[in-house]
Amino acid sequence: MSAPRTAVPRRFGPYTVITRLDGDRFGPTAPPVPENRFIARSADGERTVFIGVPRAGADHGRFAAEAEASRYLLGPWSAPATETSAPGAGPGEVPWHARPYVPALPLPTALAVHGGPLPERTVRALGAALVENLAILHGQGLTHAGLSPAAVLLAADGPRLTCFGAVRAAAPDGEVRSGHPALESGSLPPEQAAGERPHPMGDIYALGAVLAYAATGHTVPEREELPAALRGTIAACLSRDPASRPQAAALLEEFTGGGGASDGVGRGGAPVTVVDGDGDEGRAAGLLVAGWLPGRVIAAIARQSAAVLAAEIPADAGTGAASGAASGAAKRGPGAPVETVVDPGPATVVLAEPTHRERARTDR
Repeated sequence: MSAPRTAVPRRFGPYTVITRLDGDRFGPTAPPVPENRFIARSADGERTVFIGVPRAGADHGRFAAEAEASRYLLGPWSAPATETSAPGAGPGEVPWHARPYVPALPLPTALAVHGGPLPERTVRALGAALVENLAILHGQGLTHAGLSPAAVLLAADGPRLTCFGAVRAAAPDGEVRSGHPALESGSLPPEQAAGERPHPMGDIYALGAVLAYAATGHTVPEREELPAALRGTIAACLSRDPASRPQAAALLEEFTGGGGASDGVGRGGAPVTVVDGDGDEGRAAGLLVAGWLPGRVIAAIARQSAAVLAAEIPADAGTGAASGAASGAAKRGPGAPVETVVDPGPATVVLAEPTHRERARTDR
């Protein structure tokens, strides 16, 4: 028997929900997602987007501030918000942000589809892309403060880094964040768990946890569980002492074959920018070529894309609830269930089981 499905709002601003991005199939063992995420489409069918809204009990003001800040993120693997809800939402309304949809699976979903940890080639390419983006972000004087397994979406052409500022949105500086339901504990740097202000070396810790998850299925593995070729690098990222963690530039060298982090180069100290005229900004792209993702993951991404493309928006979707989810809820009464265009469970769009022929083709 499938788990009961929680009703979701039908509309956010001009967008009608098609499905959830994250489902409930994995139960309590799944890494937490810092925000509720949906795939939605405009009434005219011209724009399909990812929608993010705060979880129940979250501080709407901090969530909205981080969503607005994410609009200015740079980097080839960033997924900045391109649209946000109007500030000062009325009673019962929730803030939301939208970013363009690309067919992609959250990292935990990709592991479930693949049937376990991802190949070393995939982990290395993922590490190169994420650290390349972090280096650009740190060069902007920013800290991501939201990197976790659920924050990483895997697309055919490379990852997308989402959930900017999730740690700051969860709790203000000075407040203990350990045990917060929206934060994955293994990805939360010790200093941030204790309430310190997020800083770039915290992103490096979270990066190590994400790569450990991709390689082993959990964010706090035993050292021996990690792939031998990446063991020293990931372990260095997970140092409890921020000054002992590698710099982003050194990690990029490591993941793209230049050594560095495992030799103790580039740890602590001032940030090093990798965006220069020599093309370092695009070095990860050399690893994100055909075959970087396992066949089953690619097949699942293709199924998701086809299902989203085929989803039909009702003819009246552009009327009535145009002011957002709250207006529709008011008409039905508080707590009334709302409709979705596609069943929000992941089995419909994200985790559709491959056919026998597909399984034979992708088992390699």
